Amino acid sequence: MRSQLTTGTRREARRGRPQGGGLAAGLMRGKTVIVTGANSGLGRATAAELLRRGARVILACRDRGRAEEAARAGRAPARGSSSGLDLASLRSVRAFCQEVLQEEPRLDVLINNAGVFQCPYTKTEDGFEMQFGVNHLGHFLLTNLLLDRLKDSAPSRIVVVSSKLYKYGEINFEDLNSEVKYNKSFCYSQSKLANILFARELARRLEGTNVTVNVLHPGIVRTNLGRHINIPLLAKPLFNLVSWAFFKTPVEGAQTSVYLASSAEVEGVSGKYFGDCKEEELLPKAMDDSVARKLWDISEVMVGLLK
Repeated sequence: MRSQLTTGTRREARRGRPQGGGLAAGLMRGKTVIVTGANSGLGRATAAELLRRGARVILACRDRGRAEEAARAGRAPARGSSSGLDLASLRSVRAFCQEVLQEEPRLDVLINNAGVFQCPYTKTEDGFEMQFGVNHLGHFLLTNLLLDRLKDSAPSRIVVVSSKLYKYGEINFEDLNSEVKYNKSFCYSQSKLANILFARELARRLEGTNVTVNVLHPGIVRTNLGRHINIPLLAKPLFNLVSWAFFKTPVEGAQTSVYLASSAEVEGVSGKYFGDCKEEELLPKAMDDSVARKLWDISEVMVGLLK
């Protein structure tokens, strides 16, 4: 019998409070989960929460040393190429997936969590603008290469971490690599909008497979994701005070990812957008199916799935 969250517990989850460790353990026991960017912040908290629920968690991280450190701390097996999983390198993504497919007979949940936030203009190993390359294209290739294993393991789930800042983005098909003009805020928002469009299009393509795809925003969380933001020295004490008072902790921010990965309440639910463990409405631009299909087609070519 599937364990279900109580109404009171779901209410606590929506407020960003950690849920009890055993609540979804029945659903996650024996499940294999991959979490990208799991060596710190939101990803590490997500992995730890799923471990508490009985899952076997694979930490997919760029920094192999930090991944192994996090694995030892959380008793999770680290898996990947010799250099870990670097989403800024399609070669690394392919190597990681090859190892997973060789070593893992099943994959129950994939959580696309890793991200780059408003970094200076740089390019990935393959020449893509860093935020679009890591936040969207790296995860696009990763998910597609692991899709057959997810289908074979169905019922299975894909969870995509986006951001409320998608609202300020557009998909600039004329300059996806921002070579004409680079605005770090716009490019982050574009990549987070791409996450939502990708999740919705993937959910459409997976109808009838018993593989669900949902996307979420974690809220404002105290992590090192904002390390590229320059805060004036005199303003830092005030910013730190505000962040401690109003920002979520990583554990609180991870609750919606954990909910979508483990709760019986969303079994069979797909193509939806969540915040604080409840479904939320999207702006029309995030539900534009023609843009989603166009982005998918272009992404397939960019990552080499189609020549």
